[in-house]
Amino acid sequence: MRTTITFDKDVGAAVEQLQRQEGLGVSEAVNRLIRVGLLTSEQPPAAFVQTTSPMAARIDITNVAEVLDYLESND
Repeated sequence: MRTTITFDKDVGAAVEQLQRQEGLGVSEAVNRLIRVGLLTSEQPPAAFVQTTSPMAARIDITNVAEVLDYLESND
């Protein structure tokens, strides 16, 4: 397929660098860079991991009257 593409400066520099390093033509260098980009973008993102700590009530809440007394005394 033939088409005309205008590269941004950074993309053009990457193409030229790959051409010099590997001795490639423009089309070969562009194809290789596109393939690398496609392979990279297909990788799933890393799984999100949330670190948690066990928590519990700091007072015994089984006796409502004691809880209310505690709350009133700490105002």
